[in-house]
Amino acid sequence: MKEKTKVLFISQEITPYLPETSMSKIGRFLPQGIQEKGKEIRTFMPRFGCINERRNQLHEVIRLSGMNLIIDDTDHPLIIKVASIQAARMQVYFIDNEDYFHRKHIFVGKDGEEFKDNDERAIFFARGVLETTKKLRWAPNIIHCHGWFTGLVPLIIKKAMNEDPHFAKSKLVYSIYNDDFKSTFSDTFPEKFAMEGIEKSDYAGLTPFNYENLSKLAINFSDGIIEGHPDANKNITDYAKASGKPFLKYHDEETYIDAYNKFYDELMNK
Repeated sequence: MKEKTKVLFISQEITPYLPETSMSKIGRFLPQGIQEKGKEIRTFMPRFGCINERRNQLHEVIRLSGMNLIIDDTDHPLIIKVASIQAARMQVYFIDNEDYFHRKHIFVGKDGEEFKDNDERAIFFARGVLETTKKLRWAPNIIHCHGWFTGLVPLIIKKAMNEDPHFAKSKLVYSIYNDDFKSTFSDTFPEKFAMEGIEKSDYAGLTPFNYENLSKLAINFSDGIIEGHPDANKNITDYAKASGKPFLKYHDEETYIDAYNKFYDELMNK
C-alpha cells in the first residue's frame, strides 16, 4: 500500500484561535481539506498571548516540551501545547514561550509600535516547529509556510537541516499574503539565526532585513510559491514569478484547496 503524502502546515494565524482573516481561514480550512483528500497532516502556529487557553482547551504536551533553544546566547524554553478542532478531526500544535508569547498583542503593542523582538520570536517559532516535528518522528513530504513569521523555515531546512532524514526529501512551499510589517530588523539578525550550514552568501543582497527581503529569502529557498491573497505585495509576487520556480496564482475560497492539492502533487513529482 502506498504511503500517504505527509503535509506540514506552519501558519502565522489560524481561526478560531485568532480573529478571522483570509490567512487565518486558510490556516483553518486548508489542512482539513488536504486531509480529506487522503493526505496526512500536522499543523503548527504560535501560542500568542491573546489566545484563550481555557476556551480553546489548549493543554501542554509534556513529552514534546522541555527543550531549550539558544537565541542570541540566551536559553529559551520551548513549550508545546495542543488543541483539537473536533469538526475537522485535526489537531493544532502551538509553539509557546513565556518571554516571546505571553503578551496580549500579536506583533504590535498597544502603543502602535511593532515589538522590537519580533525577529527573535520568528526565529524561535521556526526552530521550535522543526525541532518538534523531529520529536514527533514525522518526516513531511511537503512543508507549507503561511505568513512572514514562517519566513526563516525554508532557509533553515535547506541549509542547516538539509541532511536531517526528517527533512532531506521535503519540498518547501511559501505562500505570499498582504501581511507586511513596517520595521527593519536589527543588523545583528543574521547572528541570531546563525546555525551550522547557513552562510553569509545565503542572504547576500537581502539586507536590510525588512518585510520584502525576508519574503525574498523565503522564496529563494522554497521549491514552490503560492499567491495566497489577491492584494499580496506586488514586488514579492513579481520576484517569485521571476525566480522561475513553480508559481500558483491566487485562487478564491471555492477553488484553492483543489488547486493547492494539485500543486503539492506536481512538486512531489519534480
